[in-house]
Amino acid sequence: MADAVATGMTPATSPRLPDAVFKELEIVRDPTNLFHQTIEQVLMASQIVGLRHHQQIILAQPANEIMVHFPVLMDDGHHDLFKGYRVQHNNALGPYKGGIRYHPDVQLDDIKALAVLMTMKCSLVRVPFGGSKGGVKCDPRTLSNNELMRVTRRFVSAISNQIGPDYDIPAPDVGTNARIMAWFADTYAQMQPERDRQDTLRIVTGKPVEWGGSQGREKATGQGLVYILKEMLPDMGIDISRMTFSLIGFGNVGSWTGRLLAALGAKMLAVADHTGAIHNDGGIDPELLAEHVIEAGGVNDFTEAEAVTTEQFYGIPVDVFIPAALEQMITEDKARLINAKVFAEGANAPSTPGGDAILTQRGVEILPAILCNAGGVTVSYFEWVQNKSSVYWTAEEVDERLNTHMVQAARRAKAARKKYDVDMRTASFCAALEQIGDVYNLRGVFP
Repeated sequence: MADAVATGMTPATSPRLPDAVFKELEIVRDPTNLFHQTIEQVLMASQIVGLRHHQQIILAQPANEIMVHFPVLMDDGHHDLFKGYRVQHNNALGPYKGGIRYHPDVQLDDIKALAVLMTMKCSLVRVPFGGSKGGVKCDPRTLSNNELMRVTRRFVSAISNQIGPDYDIPAPDVGTNARIMAWFADTYAQMQPERDRQDTLRIVTGKPVEWGGSQGREKATGQGLVYILKEMLPDMGIDISRMTFSLIGFGNVGSWTGRLLAALGAKMLAVADHTGAIHNDGGIDPELLAEHVIEAGGVNDFTEAEAVTTEQFYGIPVDVFIPAALEQMITEDKARLINAKVFAEGANAPSTPGGDAILTQRGVEILPAILCNAGGVTVSYFEWVQNKSSVYWTAEEVDERLNTHMVQAARRAKAARKKYDVDMRTASFCAALEQIGDVYNLRGVFP
């Protein structure tokens, strides 16, 4: 399916390595840059599966990078200027799809990296979407409810001509939720009066169930991760009903993962977030912790567990360690401390390349984010289909369909691992890129 095949040259002997593509596109490689790290992983996997040169350079840069600045009236009467992004990486498989995050550290190259990862996720789980990502540089915890609403509505108005229900469909991410998606959809409807009101519901997914949202969307990322663990852990000799695990991050993904695993009999021994770290050898009740986090804003001061230091948290022996917070949190130093058999990425790109290498050297099995984290976009696709068809599925129907997509994705990754004799992260990229390469070979490149 590729130049290497057409010429009889194997991927291993192909002269076009990632360095050559970086040089051709005049990308000055920065080893600390998340976008550069992500593209390098994609290009390495592209070499293995034998993607053609033009396919590699297409995937090495986003199709569109949108940056906007917009004023927002604050509660005290003055205006603040906010910066927002929407990056559209690739739509070979279907409309762009990706979350919107509100966070003070939002920056362009990180958004570009996350858009690339979304392209890979959609391909791996075989939903007909491409990858995009967006964000606003702000701290939502410091904004009032009215300020948050105005930020959202102004951002939507700034990018309304660059998105659409059949072109680019946003969703929640870090710092955003179903309520913000409702504001997003309502604002888009006002900005596009020529569109049918029902049709404008499809402009975002992750909406409240009461207004076009899907059953199961809130827990979807955590549920997808659990389905991956159920499929993968038996091969590693781990019984999910008896396993122990720890979590970084106890927001939407972390809390749902904890609750769903506990319901299967697994024991949550430790949790860390931006407020601190806690541990209980007898197990932490995720339902009680979720209630505490809603009230207190974090895991600190949870009375049913003891506070521990960061070093102690990482060193607690568990079967599965699950990072479910932000990118690049697991550095080399932290990777050396982790005492687990499996590292299951609930968050996007949670480890640095150095941290990743240390975990691999220590024999920790890494289940990558484009596999573990893909439940959210899969149920977002279900929501989009339900809106488009004006039908609604039960929670049981959603879970059954999600399980099918996640199990098949896991099996594709396992097959690619065996076929190419690579680690699971590379295998997952390979399984995603095979699909993208096949589509490009069929459709070609205009003109």
